[in-house]
Amino acid sequence: MYRIVSLASSLLLCALLISCSPQEKAKALPYYNTPDFTPQFISDGDEAAQKIEHVISPFSLTNQHGQTVTEQTIAGKVHVANFIFTSCGSICPVMMQHMKLVQEKFGDNPDVVILSYSVTPWIDTVSRLNDYAEANEIVSPNWHLLTGNKSEIYTLARTSYFAEEDLGFTKDSTEFLHTEHVLLIDQSKRIRGIYNGTLQLEIEQMMEDIGTLLK
Repeated sequence: MYRIVSLASSLLLCALLISCSPQEKAKALPYYNTPDFTPQFISDGDEAAQKIEHVISPFSLTNQHGQTVTEQTIAGKVHVANFIFTSCGSICPVMMQHMKLVQEKFGDNPDVVILSYSVTPWIDTVSRLNDYAEANEIVSPNWHLLTGNKSEIYTLARTSYFAEEDLGFTKDSTEFLHTEHVLLIDQSKRIRGIYNGTLQLEIEQMMEDIGTLLK
């Protein structure tokens, strides 16, 4: 009888110790420094600053409200980026519906920014992007639909965000850019995740990863 009571007491003590132990460490997100998306796991911020050289390059574009958006807009903030065009009838509508989940969760958080770059900026004028935003209920002040110089957008997509599967380093702005990739960028403008924007499960994972970066 004593042994049974002793065993039960030991099990109870173990359960209490487990329940009182510190929570598991937050999930570690990799850094991506190269276009082949080889993950690098670095826990120390100073070490990451030394080893991860690739960051999103400076840019200057215009959003759906006619406001100038630059790299200063995303400085010190988490941001997600995707590439769209308003006349797209295939992957873009699905991707934008999934991005609205991000808006629902983080739309009022000033530390999270969404950048949707138009890959047909010669068509997607400010007024057209504004109409598109209204039609798709894009209401967050932190979600910018961007237009501007085509070469700047394409270079940014291919060499800063590594947005295309085939990397695109040999391509120029005459070759059309069309990708379902959504990129997650941290507060230091370093790439921390790549997701398929047409798959809701991947966007839900991205939202979890945004939460990790905000912590």
